[in-house]
Amino acid sequence: MAAERAHLSDIDLPPHLPAAWPGAAGDSVRARLVALDRRMFDAVASRHWPGADRLLPRLSHAANHGVLWLGAAAGIAASRTPRGRRAAVRGIASLALASATINTVGKRSVRRARPLLHTVPLIRQLKRQPITTSFPSGHSASAAAFATGVALESRAWGAGVAPVAGAVALSRVYTGAHFPSDILAGAALGAGAAFAVRGLVPTRAQLPPPAPRTDAPALPGGAGLVLVTGPGPRAGHRADELRHALPLAEVITCEPASFADELAKAAGRARALGVCGDDGSVNAAAAVALRHGRPLAVLPCGAPNHFAYDIGVEETRDLCRAVAEGGAAAVDVGRFSATADSDASAGAGNGAGRLEGIFLNTLSLGVRPELVRGRDRWAQRIGDRPATVLAALRTADAERPPMNVEIGGRTRPLRMLFVGNCAYRSPGLTPGRRTDLADGLLDVRTAGGGRDRPRGLRVSGIAPGTPLTYDGASALVQGELRIDKLPEGLTVYRPLTPTR
Repeated sequence: MAAERAHLSDIDLPPHLPAAWPGAAGDSVRARLVALDRRMFDAVASRHWPGADRLLPRLSHAANHGVLWLGAAAGIAASRTPRGRRAAVRGIASLALASATINTVGKRSVRRARPLLHTVPLIRQLKRQPITTSFPSGHSASAAAFATGVALESRAWGAGVAPVAGAVALSRVYTGAHFPSDILAGAALGAGAAFAVRGLVPTRAQLPPPAPRTDAPALPGGAGLVLVTGPGPRAGHRADELRHALPLAEVITCEPASFADELAKAAGRARALGVCGDDGSVNAAAAVALRHGRPLAVLPCGAPNHFAYDIGVEETRDLCRAVAEGGAAAVDVGRFSATADSDASAGAGNGAGRLEGIFLNTLSLGVRPELVRGRDRWAQRIGDRPATVLAALRTADAERPPMNVEIGGRTRPLRMLFVGNCAYRSPGLTPGRRTDLADGLLDVRTAGGGRDRPRGLRVSGIAPGTPLTYDGASALVQGELRIDKLPEGLTVYRPLTPTR
């Protein structure tokens, strides 16, 4: 009891706590809790785990100032998957909030002295003992915040991080830096910070479905699915993953020159048409699927892959689960019709002097194709809007005569136009991502910062040789351009519930 009283005297409780526990009964409860905390501390201090004397102190040191978690976030982000990148960012954001809360509120609320180290073997003790108050544990808060934040975005990555986070929390008692109650309080604060971040920035699993659910054939084992993919090691890896998960599916690998022909042949015999590629390949497959009345299965490969990610298909397992379950959505399709320039060489021509096509993501007018390619190349590294600015500076063309765009009966001149299929969430000239792929709207943005959301528009006065870019394809147009929507016109496989 003497030792217990010594440790009880190490705790400076806030003035309001004695009032909450009046009299001898309150003192007794408090003493029992402190005694239990001390016994648990002594039990950990006296217990020996093989290898822990070297590992846990080093792990505790590595977690100083969040260095361990910054390294873990970099490793997760290096997986180059959208879900991995989001998990890394969410983990760091949760850690930052937890650290700010601990340092500004937690440490100042309960000024508790650190444990006495006479029961902790010297080999375990930290080389530099912390001088801040003991309650709550900042290391445990950071570990729990990072692990919880990662798990809320990706269960797979969360399962990998959780044992490390638990080991860091244990190391703080094992090295004598904290009492067990400090660890529990810190972990609770850290997890709470992660959920607070999710409240401010919802995960994709919390967002509503991007489009209305619709009927599509369930294809157990992939029977009836014919998927066309281009060459290359990454496409081959994706194709192998799909063959393993859906052994009855037919996968066709072809060269770019024969891609369109293979899509048309596949649609003629398939119950569902599949495509593995970037947004340009998906656009070509969507046009074929519309003509043949087939549902479309999209497997992202290459960059960009905005459409696949927006419908919730980021990895092979997402598509395989959707195909096997028959999970599908009806999404809007953007349509355009223009007067083709005499020098146009795009493959979407439909009749002499006419150019007709569809777009699932964006259409741009008056912008060099190099701008779109440059934006897509840099967007993965610095984000959509900075990439757009950088690409625009490199490909600016201020001498092109203005066009006239008519939206809702109003006409105004412009030199540059971006049109999105459905409304995008981020501000700026070009879009970020969409949460509703069946809103019936076009997201129209101009170089001057203007923004409209009509259901159709007409552009006239287009000078000969003006570039038109849509989902990665490009053409030269002149005269007049008309754009409208085919509401919920395309059936696309997507998971019934978000993959975690």
